[in-house]
Amino acid sequence: MEKINNSSFETKDIEKKSLPSWVFSWESFLLATTVLVFFINCLASPYFLDPWSLSDATFNFSEKAIIALPLALVIIVRDIDISVASIIALSSTAMGFTAEVTDSLFLICSAGMIVGTLCGALNGLLITRLNIPAIVVTIGTMSLFRGITYILLGDQALKNYPESFSFFGQGYVAPFIGFEFASFLVIAVLFYILLQKTNFGRRTYAIGNNPTAAYYSGINVAKHKLIIFIMVGFFCSIAAIMLTSRLGSTRPTIALGWELNIITMVVLGGVSILGGSGTIVGVVIAVFLMGLVNSGLGLINVPGIVMSIIIGAMLICVIALPGVFQRLRNKVGN
Repeated sequence: MEKINNSSFETKDIEKKSLPSWVFSWESFLLATTVLVFFINCLASPYFLDPWSLSDATFNFSEKAIIALPLALVIIVRDIDISVASIIALSSTAMGFTAEVTDSLFLICSAGMIVGTLCGALNGLLITRLNIPAIVVTIGTMSLFRGITYILLGDQALKNYPESFSFFGQGYVAPFIGFEFASFLVIAVLFYILLQKTNFGRRTYAIGNNPTAAYYSGINVAKHKLIIFIMVGFFCSIAAIMLTSRLGSTRPTIALGWELNIITMVVLGGVSILGGSGTIVGVVIAVFLMGLVNSGLGLINVPGIVMSIIIGAMLICVIALPGVFQRLRNKVGN
């Protein structure tokens, strides 16, 4: 009897081991949830599956999603950047004033990209050179960048953009596929390769797991973090170009309150707030999930404040879930 029982246990162990690891991954759970939300939206509104409705929904999250990709790297290395929305505002302001004096798309976009990159560099330098915690620095620069925007613009809106500028935020590269959404997909592939297939990505995970060990293994931790913060600033400027183009104007309140949405995308995607783990695939799935949730709620006329409550609840739940599961495992083990 003992032999029979032992062999049956071994068979069960083999069956468990034969299951691929991705079946139990956070990405698989997110994907299943996304599919479920998709079908719920189909039942909730007859207009959900309309191709133009789905296409329009992508415009509501593509700019945020583009910023979520580099922000994932920031969180993986145990830092945070909550100044992203303010960087968008200041970059848009730079583009607005440039458009007042020239119709050159190159100069207008360059002004925004330069300002955004410099903002990211300032964050990175304050964090890596002065050893100030990222949360403190980016709270300060969030107010600084937004304050400069209000001082420069006051109550006015800058609208003197050339007609061709509208393509970045309103144009289509194929039927039902907007330029913004296509750009997000391309950038997501590039970040996947960067994080999963290069030495830069391996150094990023090493720093997130143990910054001290990474430093003594020869990684220039300060330089690496500085590059990541510069990347965040640059892609904030890319998002600023698209958002300003979509709205057709620059206002001091542009992208106000976007920080929560973007951080939620990253953390919901499985990037640990404690650093050292997370994937671009998870972030991309989380982007689609949040896009579907917002789209579905919008189609049934749920107020924006309720959407904010739901997003905040999602963020709290995702951060709390690992601790809850760990406590349950400990109780079961005892």
